[in-house]
Amino acid sequence: MGDAPEAIEARPDGSPRAVLTDFGGVLTTSVLDSFRAWSTGAGDDPLLLERLFREDTEASALLVEHECGRLSEAGFERGIAGRLREQGVVVEPAGLVAAIGAGMRPDETMLAALRELRAQGIPVAIVSNALGDDCYQGYDLDALADTVVISSRIGSRKPGRRIYRTACDRLGVEPSDCVMIDDLEHNLRGAARLGIRGMHHLHSGETVRALGQLFGVGSLAGPGAPGPA
Repeated sequence: MGDAPEAIEARPDGSPRAVLTDFGGVLTTSVLDSFRAWSTGAGDDPLLLERLFREDTEASALLVEHECGRLSEAGFERGIAGRLREQGVVVEPAGLVAAIGAGMRPDETMLAALRELRAQGIPVAIVSNALGDDCYQGYDLDALADTVVISSRIGSRKPGRRIYRTACDRLGVEPSDCVMIDDLEHNLRGAARLGIRGMHHLHSGETVRALGQLFGVGSLAGPGAPGPA
């Protein structure tokens, strides 16, 4: 890992010094939209996958094990295909993860915002629950963030505290000096238990404006916003 990062001084006004951000659904288009598109095609119910992960205890356990790196992609696919079969939906396990995520595309607005924040000297960490072996393919995560914390690599997932603490430690910041961007509110509640303030991502334009205002970066916040603090 190398030397520990130099600690970053807190701002006197208490505003955040660093950004933690989710990957899927923040730096990409909506994960749920992709799930719903696949579900509609597979079983005519757009909420099929969401209900499965939320209400089926075996499917939920498979997801946790996979995201924490204890279950391979192939094992996860076989398990989820089995749970779908119980719902009357028959699918081929191989390629299932890629299929359910096929609707996700890069959110260029958010990616550009991260680059601008880092250009202004604001540390950025990507904090992501991994789904599949190739979910980050095509993205140079190391070029987008100062550190990348992936659930399967550290054996801990959001909304557990360890994954957020790891990101803060790697950046050299206190949790209270960070803001976490996520499209899922329960992940923000997990971060809040460490004192990390949350930003619920619904629309990239709104998130970028809010970041610009929070960090005083006029090129993010739009015309009339204050310059860098």
